[in-house]
Amino acid sequence: MSKNFDWPVGSNEAKDRLGERFSQLHLDTKISASHAKPLTNADPVVVPIYHSSTYRFKTIAQFDEHNHGSNFVYRRCGNPTTENVEVVINEIEGGAGSLLYNSGLAAISAVFLEFLGAGAHLISMSPIYSGTSSFINETLKRFGVEVTFVDVEKEANFAEAVEKAIKSNTKMIYFETIANPTMAVPDVLGTLEVAKKHKILTCIDATFSSPYLIQPLSLGADISLHSCSKYIGGHTDVIAGVVTVASYDNWKKLKLQQLTTGSSLSPYDAALLTRGLKTLALRVDRISENAQKTAEFLESHPKVSHVYYPGLESHPQHRYAKQVMNKFSGMIAFDVGTAENAIKLVESLKLIIHAVSLGGTESLIEHPLSMSHGKQLLRDSDGPTVAPGLLRFSVGIENVEDIIGDLKHALDQL
Repeated sequence: MSKNFDWPVGSNEAKDRLGERFSQLHLDTKISASHAKPLTNADPVVVPIYHSSTYRFKTIAQFDEHNHGSNFVYRRCGNPTTENVEVVINEIEGGAGSLLYNSGLAAISAVFLEFLGAGAHLISMSPIYSGTSSFINETLKRFGVEVTFVDVEKEANFAEAVEKAIKSNTKMIYFETIANPTMAVPDVLGTLEVAKKHKILTCIDATFSSPYLIQPLSLGADISLHSCSKYIGGHTDVIAGVVTVASYDNWKKLKLQQLTTGSSLSPYDAALLTRGLKTLALRVDRISENAQKTAEFLESHPKVSHVYYPGLESHPQHRYAKQVMNKFSGMIAFDVGTAENAIKLVESLKLIIHAVSLGGTESLIEHPLSMSHGKQLLRDSDGPTVAPGLLRFSVGIENVEDIIGDLKHALDQL
C-alpha cells in the first residue's frame, strides 16, 4: 500500500452534535451517546439492514414533515431494508405499491379484513391453502361475512360458475393461480373479465406460480399476493408475505391497517428476501424445467394413477395455464392410490425431503391429508376433501436425473 494513502478515521456523530459538551459527559453516557457517522461516499452494493426501532429528529417540524411524507419514524411504520424489497416486488408486479407482512397468511388476512365486513359476500375458489380456508371459515364468517366456495375441479367452466355465484352484496372474488394442494388451474382471464363486468374486487394468490411467471395485476386483477416464504425467499429460511395492489388508494388503506395491527416484516427477514429476489428468475427457470421432466416421468410410471402438473397436456386445465404462463413452476401433485402407498413412498425417499412448505432450492414432498390439509389445519368439516393417495411435491434445483432416480427407487418399493 502506498505510504501516501490516507485511510480516514471514523468520526463520532455525538461529538459533532454535542460539541464541547461531549468532553464533559461521564464515560457511561459517552458510550451510550456515541455512534459512527457514515462517510458521505459510502454507497453499498447491497442495501444494509437498518435494525433501528426508531429514527432521530432534530425538530418537531421535521417530525411533522416526515410523519406525512415518510415511513421512517418507527420500525412498525416502515424500514429502508423492508422498503427496498417492496420496491423490487412492486416493479415485478407492475403495481401502485407493495406491502410486506410477517407471513403469507398475515398478508391474506390483511386483505380480507380491510376489504370485507359484516354483510359482505366473498366468492372463493376451492380447494385453497388450508390456512386461508380456516381463516375464511373461522374468522370471516364469525364477523358476518357471507362466503360461497366455487370448486375449480368440479366446475367445467369456472368463470361461469363464479358469475352465477355473484350476489348484490358480493365484494370480492378470491382465487389461486394454481390450487393448493391439487394443482387445479382456474380460468384466470375469464374470471377477471367477470369481475370487471360486475365491478367486483379481485384478489389472486399467485404463490405457486411466483411473480416471475405471472403478474396478476397486468392481467387485470386488483390485488396480488404471495407467501414470500416460498419462491420469492427461495431458501427455506424466512417467513414473510407480500400484497401488491393496482390502486394507490387501496395501498393507503392497507398501509394504515398495517400500522394499526403491527403486521409488518422485520428488516432481518427483508434482507433475506432481498437476497432471494436476486436469483428468483434463475431458480424458477431451473425448477420449472426440472418439474416438467419429473411430471412426465411420473405420468409414465405404472404405479402412479394420476399426475397433476399444469405443464402437462393431460392436465384438465392445461389450456388455462398456457393462457397466463409460459413455464409452469415447480409444484406437482400425484396420486399413488392409497394413503398407505403415499406414506410408504415419502418414507422411502432419500434425496427428496419429507416436509411441508415449498418453493425452496431443495425438493420437498408431503402427504396433504396427513399434513398440510389434514384435520389439524383444515378444521372445517364442510371443507374440500383431499384424495388419500395424493402427494404434493415441490421440485427443487437438484439435477433432474437424481430427482427422478429417487422417485423411481421409492416407487419400486410399493
